Amino acid sequence: MNKKDLGLALLILVVGAVVAMINPRFLSRINLANTANLIGLFGLFSIAEAFVLVTAGIELSVGSVIALLGVIFIDMIVVQGVPWPIATVIVIVIGGILGSIHGWLITRMKLQPFVVTLCGLLIYRGIARFYTADGTAGFSYGDNFPVLAHVVSGRTAGIPHSIIAFGVLALISWYVLHRTVFGRHLFAVGKNEEAARFAGINTQRTIVAAYVICLILTAISAIFLAMYTRSVHPASHGNFYELYAIAAAVLGGFSLRGGEGSIVGVVLGVILLQVLQNLVNLLGIPSSLNFAVMGSVILIGVLADNQFNRYRERKRQSRMANSVVSGAEQTG
Repeated sequence: MNKKDLGLALLILVVGAVVAMINPRFLSRINLANTANLIGLFGLFSIAEAFVLVTAGIELSVGSVIALLGVIFIDMIVVQGVPWPIATVIVIVIGGILGSIHGWLITRMKLQPFVVTLCGLLIYRGIARFYTADGTAGFSYGDNFPVLAHVVSGRTAGIPHSIIAFGVLALISWYVLHRTVFGRHLFAVGKNEEAARFAGINTQRTIVAAYVICLILTAISAIFLAMYTRSVHPASHGNFYELYAIAAAVLGGFSLRGGEGSIVGVVLGVILLQVLQNLVNLLGIPSSLNFAVMGSVILIGVLADNQFNRYRERKRQSRMANSVVSGAEQTG
């Protein structure tokens, strides 16, 4: 855990303490369980976004992919009668295909990640609305999938399975990003793609892999969210989730310039955003201000990241100047 992560953890403790003093219901078992569940649900696609941000890319279609794959998943198991394990695999495969298309357009066609994923945001949302004739895909009365419901939406010892899945995914992602050659390649590409290419890294394959991983994890998140809401209205389901994911990652130390960040930071960023959202709800502040809070958090995170990088660059230049001076004195 680096200094940024420690600072963010301290901020969470301070905000949590303030919220608890303002409204003691914050520490009630029901509220903590619900907050943990939401942390798990939103954390899944926030980690997905982190894999792309570290390469200096961006994935703006996360919310639309969640809507589209949620609609497809519910339609397959409710209407088409596809067994849910097979439907799960199909949805994950579709997510991987969409990720590979994004990666191909960015690396082979040399399109900007912002443009590619913005188009994806619009296309997938439109397909989802067309797929349901702008209606709602949901479970009919009497539809019952007890095993699926328990696996995705159940609890063990009072702990929501979503937060358990989030914890497992965070551990795996931490190992991949910080302890494997592939993870080092992701950071290298984000820091300087041209230098990484000259160092022998297949930068195109690395970038494509980042987008594939991102949308595979988003597909898993889509299943959890579909079972949580029990219905998917494609016009609104998943709206602005990509901004939530970016906010959590930026708060966690992922730079929009790429090459920086930690999974621990993303976990802490997700927790902080949910604590803030819980504060908004407990204080009776209109829910419409949630997006204002999120936007403010992104802005503060970017400003803090910019100032931190400037401070670090000044310290580096100062050390270089001191070493030059000391070297000159020794020579003289």
